[in-house]
Amino acid sequence: MAFVDLPLDALRAYRPERVEPPDFDAFWTETLAETRISPLDPTFTPVDAGIRLVETFDVAFAGWGGHPIKAWLLLPRERLAPLPTVVEFIGYGGGRGRPTDWLLWSAAGYAHLVMDTRGQGSAWLHGDTPDPAPAGDPAFPGFLTRGLSDPATSYYRRVYADAVRAVEAARAHPAVDAGRVAVTGGSQGGGLALAVAGLVLDVAAVVANVPFLCHIRRATEITDADPYRELARYCAVHPDRIERAFATLAYVDGVHFAARAAAPALFSVGLMDEVCPPSTVFAAFNNYAGPKQIRVWPYNGHEGGGSHQTVESLRFLDERFGE
Repeated sequence: MAFVDLPLDALRAYRPERVEPPDFDAFWTETLAETRISPLDPTFTPVDAGIRLVETFDVAFAGWGGHPIKAWLLLPRERLAPLPTVVEFIGYGGGRGRPTDWLLWSAAGYAHLVMDTRGQGSAWLHGDTPDPAPAGDPAFPGFLTRGLSDPATSYYRRVYADAVRAVEAARAHPAVDAGRVAVTGGSQGGGLALAVAGLVLDVAAVVANVPFLCHIRRATEITDADPYRELARYCAVHPDRIERAFATLAYVDGVHFAARAAAPALFSVGLMDEVCPPSTVFAAFNNYAGPKQIRVWPYNGHEGGGSHQTVESLRFLDERFGE
């Protein structure tokens, strides 16, 4: 690998013009209102996952369109009061897997809800949540190009609405301190965390690691890596649909959500990241409206610091929640 983008000094100053749809806020207000027509109906079914020190629950709640969304909830078995909580979103192609895949935050003393991503979960960790929405227009294999003819049919419109409902589902459990809920994720999960931060303004903290879905058009112009390559291939086959596609994607671009977020945030970026190029991460970070900090990993790629960033994330939330 090599450095794939602008020099660090230029990245720190990189603040491209935001080309935001004029009805962006109205679109998301309507989307969430439409989503909330269906009762949330969260269920928490105990599961024996063989983990003696952690209680595990198979979670289901109504997401966009009333579609059932799965999740895991992991709780430290010994607790005296409602807990600060981490709601986590998963990277591209992955699903919720098994509870044993997600022990970090409960081991650190937090309640931890991990949302399954509709339609995903066959690239690495398995998923259990289908996407019942119609397939819509032709799309390149993957998820990024689904429904690009109209913002209303965009795949990520549904997923972002699900992510908001995941926070609401977590807050419905009596072991969760509803006033101390953080959102986190890496790559696609980091992009979802940013979206939720811009839509649920009372989340307490955000950890967005190497976030995907930020400054999307530039990403397609400077990287050949998937998933952005899916979009480039789509545009190559459908040159007549390019502007319509990017007009749709503007409604899900993390840069616009970052500009609305208020919670303290920790970002991470790898300067050798070919999947989510550094300038796309800095475009979101530099537009982030709340208190913010970023950990820069000069010789790291899309792992964004790996276990070193995990330590930084733990420290950040411990400081935020006074743990």
